[in-house]
Amino acid sequence: MTSLVVAFSPDGLEHYLLHRNSSNLHQLAHHPARALSGSAFWIENPASLFFYAILFEVFHAPVERWLGTAKWFFTVATAHIAATLISQQVVLLAIAHHRVPRSMAHVVDIGVSYGLAASVGILTYRLPRPWRRLYLAGAIAFFLVPLLTDRTYTDLGHAISLGIGLACYPLTRRPHGKPFAPERGPGAH
Repeated sequence: MTSLVVAFSPDGLEHYLLHRNSSNLHQLAHHPARALSGSAFWIENPASLFFYAILFEVFHAPVERWLGTAKWFFTVATAHIAATLISQQVVLLAIAHHRVPRSMAHVVDIGVSYGLAASVGILTYRLPRPWRRLYLAGAIAFFLVPLLTDRTYTDLGHAISLGIGLACYPLTRRPHGKPFAPERGPGAH
């Protein structure tokens, strides 16, 4: 819904909505709860909506079906909040040390990608052993190469989120230590 709002809003309203729901330093300082929660539901470019819908089906949906809504939500919310706070702390330090302009405190920082990166991470444990290492190597490369080459705070947030998803391994275990069983088709016993 938020993508449709942005797509059909005049430029001034679009600018206002994206900045108001951003988790940038300014919004975190003045409205921390709204900034952390609201920023997770917006994407800056509505043209990306179809692409994100596919990514949700490929990554979020299998994790939620596998672990349940509560564990999935815990994973993506923890990643979104932690990655946002850590990456914005890096921005704050960069501003304090005059490595980036003070205007960085007001950049738009919104999106679903930190939660998506966490789902990519935890989904590693859903794959069978022969494919798990290949998938993990691909995921690490996908998020680490931009961090090492571009070095943006968003790239840092993605890498942190992937790490949090991987660190949520205990959520993939049943209380008695066995992993959750693979999904079975309808009528399977």
